[in-house]
Amino acid sequence: MPPEDSLNLFPPEMLDSADAGGKAGAHAPLAERMRPRSLDEVIGQDQLLGAGAALRSLAESGSLPSLILWGPPGCGKTTLARLLAAHANAHFEPLSAVMAGVKEIREVVQRARRIDRRTVLFLDELHRLNRAQQDSLLPHVEAGTVTLLGATTENPSFEVNAPLLSRCRVFTLSRLDGDALAALIHRAALDEIRGLGKLGIPIGDESVAAIAHAADGDARRALGLLEAACAVHLRTAQPGSPLSLGAVEEAAGQRLLLHDRDREEHYNVVSALIKSLRASDPDAALYYAARMLEAGEDPLFVARRLVIFASEDVGNADPRALEVATSAYLAVERIGMPEGRIPLGQAVTFLACAPKSNASYLGINRALAAVREHGSLPVPLHLRNAPTGLMKGMGYGRDYVYPHNTPGQIVTAQNLPEELGRPAFYEPNGEGAEAETARRLAEWRQQRKSGKSSGGIDGS
Repeated sequence: MPPEDSLNLFPPEMLDSADAGGKAGAHAPLAERMRPRSLDEVIGQDQLLGAGAALRSLAESGSLPSLILWGPPGCGKTTLARLLAAHANAHFEPLSAVMAGVKEIREVVQRARRIDRRTVLFLDELHRLNRAQQDSLLPHVEAGTVTLLGATTENPSFEVNAPLLSRCRVFTLSRLDGDALAALIHRAALDEIRGLGKLGIPIGDESVAAIAHAADGDARRALGLLEAACAVHLRTAQPGSPLSLGAVEEAAGQRLLLHDRDREEHYNVVSALIKSLRASDPDAALYYAARMLEAGEDPLFVARRLVIFASEDVGNADPRALEVATSAYLAVERIGMPEGRIPLGQAVTFLACAPKSNASYLGINRALAAVREHGSLPVPLHLRNAPTGLMKGMGYGRDYVYPHNTPGQIVTAQNLPEELGRPAFYEPNGEGAEAETARRLAEWRQQRKSGKSSGGIDGS
């Protein structure tokens, strides 16, 4: 966001004191002054607020159950909560879960009991409430003492406990796209009452697009950038000249990408990286890797995911994949960033373009399943070492044939415990180098099945 003082560079006489409901005065940030006063003013959530859509129908009916509004920053969660409460003619009690706890929730409940009117408890950043705090809220929601409107940027399935979640309807708000942000910016730039229309600064499509791009889906950030850019313009440009890209760039500074280290957006981008690699799409894979690096993700985390992918999804279709991924990990570990992006880029493109096989991954999982089902079955005697005479007398190592002494280095003896039969844990899929492996393995399995080979013992 732009610096706080950049929002106070406008002469007071150029701003009007009118606002949405008398709460946002002339010196309030533009985002607060432009907060929608009706559902029709809300931009970018047509799937919820269009004609006949679920949330609009709820609002128009005057019915307001407990809701959770889930969406990225700056998509309108708080605004929607206020508008929904107003449609229901409810008393609005806003709290931030960052600052509030059980004590503040109890105070709201006590006030709700004293008034003859529905009370809406709006809890911003709902995911910040711990389990005990959520539990303290539950009986009051269940009894209808308060109607909960929660707002969260995190997936409620992970962050809200099951009893509270079951008593709330969840509505998912979308990230604002470029068109929605552009409409929002134009509206604020032209509005002479709550916006910047009285400044008389022409704002062309190029500057609008630059602000929308820098805002990265966040309406609050878009309006903050517009206000800061106009402040820069008033300080540096001639009256009547259009808003320049230079002013926008000065206001925006370094763009901050939406990302986090351990919550949903983190997993979304990681998932997109792995699935793009698996789909053999190097362009998409590079993009998501770049997203993570640019947002400040630990490059060693990215490198570790590539090492895992090399074995899980490329495997023996190209055995070099694990070497490339491991080398990239070591390179990043030893040289750091920003140069570490180069070996990471090489590994990403190699893995995306490599033939794919998950046969090794499936094989170890099948073997683990067999171990868990059958337990510790006895190892066949011919595979056991016989370091003592007693063990040799018990048959340890008897009939073992050294494969290197047989033509083709194949022995048909059954090496698995008899109780397992002859399972095929490893099934090469025939891609890349694994095609030759599949051919050889098929021959060996046929020989073991028939018990015939050029040497060794009969495995029957």
